[in-house]
Amino acid sequence: MKSASLTRNLKYNDSKPAVEILLDTDSSKEIRILIKKGQVMKEHKTSYPIMVEIFEGKISFGVNGDTHQLEKGDLVSLEASIPHDLKAEEDSTIRLSLSKADSVERVKEVAKGS
Repeated sequence: MKSASLTRNLKYNDSKPAVEILLDTDSSKEIRILIKKGQVMKEHKTSYPIMVEIFEGKISFGVNGDTHQLEKGDLVSLEASIPHDLKAEEDSTIRLSLSKADSVERVKEVAKGS
């Protein structure tokens, strides 16, 4: 058994979203993104499907040029190669589920370039 917490040891970055791997399992990688109000992750694509859960807060989530308001409890999935971006409307905690084949470093690079 592996375990992690979305609510412990929260450390937001002032300049960019904070990306941390919580669990690396046989089938997926579970990532926590802490994003302060006003921070963005510019448009990007993935090579694999992803699942995004808004654990706390509220974000604007852009998909193919359309913006969706997501808030605490919302869950969305995206297939590979779909352009998307996000902006925090409030300080937010996001759980991102990645394919085992996907890279956490890719997510960190997207956050760094925001």
